[in-house]
Amino acid sequence: MKRSEALQQVSNHSRQTWDILIIGGGATGLGIAMDAATRGYKTLLLEQADFAKGTSSRSTKLVHGGVRYLAQGDIALVREALYERGLLLANAPHLAHNQQFIIPHYSWWQGPFYTIGLKIYDLLSGKLSLGKSHHIGKNAVTSRLPNIKAQGLKGGIVYHDGQFDDARLAVNVAQTAAAHGAVLLNYCKVTGLKKTNGQISGALANDTDTGQQLDINAKVVINATGVFVDEVLQMDNPGAPNMVRPSQGVHLVLDKEFLNSDTAIMIPKTSDGRVLFAVPWHEKVLLGTTDTPLNEHSLEPVALEQEIEFILNTAAQYLTRIPTRKDVKSVFAGLRPLAAPQKNTGSTKEISRSHKLMVADSGLITITGGKWTTFRRMAEDTVNLAISKGGLTPVACRTKDLRITGYQLRPTDGAPLDVYGSEAASIKSYIVRHPEMAAQLHPAFPYIKAQVAWATENEMAHTVEDVLARRLRALFLDAAAAIAMAPEVAAIMAGINGKGKEWEQAQVAEFTAMAQHYLLSPQKQQQPLPITV
Repeated sequence: MKRSEALQQVSNHSRQTWDILIIGGGATGLGIAMDAATRGYKTLLLEQADFAKGTSSRSTKLVHGGVRYLAQGDIALVREALYERGLLLANAPHLAHNQQFIIPHYSWWQGPFYTIGLKIYDLLSGKLSLGKSHHIGKNAVTSRLPNIKAQGLKGGIVYHDGQFDDARLAVNVAQTAAAHGAVLLNYCKVTGLKKTNGQISGALANDTDTGQQLDINAKVVINATGVFVDEVLQMDNPGAPNMVRPSQGVHLVLDKEFLNSDTAIMIPKTSDGRVLFAVPWHEKVLLGTTDTPLNEHSLEPVALEQEIEFILNTAAQYLTRIPTRKDVKSVFAGLRPLAAPQKNTGSTKEISRSHKLMVADSGLITITGGKWTTFRRMAEDTVNLAISKGGLTPVACRTKDLRITGYQLRPTDGAPLDVYGSEAASIKSYIVRHPEMAAQLHPAFPYIKAQVAWATENEMAHTVEDVLARRLRALFLDAAAAIAMAPEVAAIMAGINGKGKEWEQAQVAEFTAMAQHYLLSPQKQQQPLPITV
């Protein structure tokens, strides 16, 4: 994928009509682009920032059916998500894999209660099961989780779910869509919708890099902008009610020694009824998440102090090595685009996590809700609706067994190239031609210079943030180290794109200012709360 070529294609087709125009380049929009392109439809996707800039790069990195949705009785959602989990692990094995979890329990009744629930979870996954859940005793739990608090521990339940790299999957889905003929353009903001006889017939957009104004014709326009769906709906109808209620989820990242295990922990019910995970990820530990209703949204949401303290205090109840603010390598917040409830109860528990499709009187199609695990099914449903509403020639969905770019059963290149799967060979060839690009960027990470060049030339990385946050995951793993890497990354990108020192300095300053929100300032650590059972 090359941004300049994508922009040229859009400019060259200004007088032609696209079959499907997708607004939004997160998991949902990218999935729709991949589905539509593989069916043969002329497909264009526009994203106002970078692909997966918002919610889709800020998940808990789980491909899961949702154990808590099972507890809420949403069997249909869990069954669908478990099926999609199996497909994703089969179609992108270089990025998604089987992850074992343990639910530790500190009262006798919790053992059989959670074991029975997870057996139902296993049954719902059918032939796509990742492994059978089972109960283990206290000694087995402490053996597999050496940093778990043993006092009062009765045992644990082992179960399986999927884990993945969300932003890397977004890049590969975009590449898959492009390989099948879709045109995808980041940093291109839709500024208005076009109508013919009251029906949506395209959009107006501004390329924020060049300032070029784009006039786009399309048979179907799909609003897949996540927490921003209401803004697009109100372009169509200024009086449209809000469809989305954003909910914020926060994660803290620690060194792997705090977990000291390849097995993840799931706490099914914290002091206020939430679920908390401690998950090994890229040689770190991810703690989260929160579920805080918000009335506002932004591209760079900031963790609230009470969310940070909640995660630290809850982790302190279960880990022998108690994390403090100074141990946090990075903190990041993401917004879930949940369907707005009929009544404002102040809680997100009643808001559906399933996706919802809506067609406006103008023909604008909007999709809200859902999650990464079900992105493929969401795309299938959306394109099916687009076919019927846009009068497109029907073509069946082809993504159930579609191998996503980078597909490789067992990546053998090792860090940092394993996430590229089959594409790692091309990066190795690049290094042979440019041996100086094998140099490491920072001692805290295995990342090398060649990855920056690859992201810039082949993955539409446009800014230093694109590279350090989403092509590499440095910002989400160690914000201070990412800030230290920024000048070198900027220099490499500038050399490739023919930019000068002024661009480099501006990029470093912009990234450094943004990355400050991922660092925690030291504050007095609160005492851990008692374990509730």
